Amino acid sequence: MQDNIRAIVPISIASIEPNVPPTGMPIFELVKPTDLFVDPTYQRDVGDRGLRQIRRIIENFDWTKYKPPICSYAEHDGKTILKVLDGQHTAIGAASNPHVDKIPVMIVEAEDTIAQAKAFIGQNSDRLGVTHLQMHQAAVAAADEDAQTLELTCARANIKMLKSPNSYTGDGSRQTIAVKTIEALIARRGPVLSREILEIIANAERGPITAPQIKAVEFLMTDGNHAGTFSPEDMTSAIIDLLYTAEEDARLLMISHKVPFWRALALTWYPKCKKRRSNVIRVA
Repeated sequence: MQDNIRAIVPISIASIEPNVPPTGMPIFELVKPTDLFVDPTYQRDVGDRGLRQIRRIIENFDWTKYKPPICSYAEHDGKTILKVLDGQHTAIGAASNPHVDKIPVMIVEAEDTIAQAKAFIGQNSDRLGVTHLQMHQAAVAAADEDAQTLELTCARANIKMLKSPNSYTGDGSRQTIAVKTIEALIARRGPVLSREILEIIANAERGPITAPQIKAVEFLMTDGNHAGTFSPEDMTSAIIDLLYTAEEDARLLMISHKVPFWRALALTWYPKCKKRRSNVIRVA
């Protein structure tokens, strides 16, 4: 008998309020993995990285390493189905392995898409493999107010928030994956100013809108030495005139002056921007 094992014992809860579970206890069922479904509203498509993960699951399938997919019942085309809230790679791997007929799944209560999307967020909020874009899309599906504000701000700036990093169309103009940067921008500046900042870049029509570009324009629009000295339209014109040489110059400035790339980009754009005349009234 091992001497170093220890029993599970409760901790002190004197300073916390235990939550009463809002739903019933999950149940476990054995199901054919091919009887499971995925909702693209909040679940990502399987890309190259996902396919590599699935191949590893197939090649190394072992019940001692198995984690049951988390599912919920849902209605679709008049039928009751099981949607996978978390674990679609495991389910696909099992479905692809001829030695696996059925798998155990954990079934939780999540009666509609919003509840299911919230469950997805809860399962993946601390998981490194789930990207900010995936979490944002799930938050939109879960009717999260902040996520909806972000989508509305982008829509009003005529910008599309993409669902995955490699889904740009054309040259990528008016498209972005900088969800965390825009989220932070709105938190700092509010949706109105955030929209104006995003429009300055979007109207330049010069490819995907990146995090450094957003930070650069935010700096120029809010810094005491720069804010109010130019119009949004003139800043857009400066971005258009410099095209892609601005980023090359900014990289050199970043290295020579040891400043962040976004700040170097701002300092590259600003001198090329037409400045407003000072409206000072001289008194004789």
